[in-house]
Amino acid sequence: MDQVAEEVERVKKDFEETYGQTLKHIDSIQNYGKTSRIEIEEAEKKKSLPRLNGSAQDGMNTLQSLQFDLDLLAPQLPSVDDVENAQSLALSWKNQIQSLRLSLRNANLQAKTNMTKAAQQERELLLGGGEESTTRRRNLQTKAGMTSAAESITESLRRTRQLMVQEVERSGSTLMTVEESTGVLRKAESEYKGHRSLLSRTRSLLSTMQRQDVLDRVILITGLILFSLAVLYVVSKRVGVLKLQRKVIAAVKAGMAAQQQQEIGGRDGIDVAPVNPVVVPELNIPLEHPMHDEL
Repeated sequence: MDQVAEEVERVKKDFEETYGQTLKHIDSIQNYGKTSRIEIEEAEKKKSLPRLNGSAQDGMNTLQSLQFDLDLLAPQLPSVDDVENAQSLALSWKNQIQSLRLSLRNANLQAKTNMTKAAQQERELLLGGGEESTTRRRNLQTKAGMTSAAESITESLRRTRQLMVQEVERSGSTLMTVEESTGVLRKAESEYKGHRSLLSRTRSLLSTMQRQDVLDRVILITGLILFSLAVLYVVSKRVGVLKLQRKVIAAVKAGMAAQQQQEIGGRDGIDVAPVNPVVVPELNIPLEHPMHDEL
C-alpha cells in the first residue's frame, strides 16, 4: 500500500476514535446535574462540567486537525477515485464537526437546566428542617468547597496548558524565522561571492584597458611625430627643387640670349665678347621635359 494511503487510513482511524470519545463527553455534559447533589458520588467529583467541556473542546479541535490533514493528503492519492472519496469524506467530517459543536451547545444548555432543577430540589430538601437536613447541608458545603477547589485547579492547569501551547507556537515561528534568515544569508553570501569574482574580473579588464590606453597614446604621438617629420622633409625637398628649377631656367635663358647676340654681331661685323660656357653647366635637359619631385 502506498505511504499516502496508509497515512489516510491512520487519519480515518484516529477520527473515528476521537469522534466516539467526544460524543461520550457531550452525553456526559447533557446528563450532568440530573441527579440530586446529595446523591453525587466520586464519579461526579472526578468529572466536573468545565472539565467535560474542556475535553469536548479538545476532541473537536483534534477532529478539525484530522479533517485538515485529510484535505492535505487527498490530492496526493494515486487514483482519481481515491481522491474524490477522500474529499467527500473530508466534507462529511466537516459537517459532523459542526453537528458536534451544535450538540455541545445544546448539551450545555441541558446541563444548566439540570443543575437548576437539582438546586431547586436541594433547596426544598434543605428547607425541610431536621437532623437529616443539617447533615445534608454540611455535606453540600464540603462538596461545594472541594468542587470549587478542583475547578480552580483545573482552570489554572488549563491556562498553563494554553500558555505552554502559545510558547511552543511562538518558538516554532521563531525557529522558522531563523531558518528563513539563514537561507537569506546563505543566498546573500553566494551572491556576494559572485559579485566579488565579477569585480575582480572588472578590475583586471580596467587594468588592461589602462595599459592599452597608454600604448595607444604612445602610438598616436609617435605617428604624429613621424608624420610631421615626413611633412617637413617633403616641404623642404619641394622648396629645394623649385629653387633649382628656377636657376636652370634662368641659365638656359641667359645662354640663349648670348647666342643670339653672337649671331647678330657676326652678321653686322661687330666683335662680341665671347661667353664663357662654363658659367652654366651642361645639364642636357630638354625644355619640354617636366620637372618632378624626387619623392
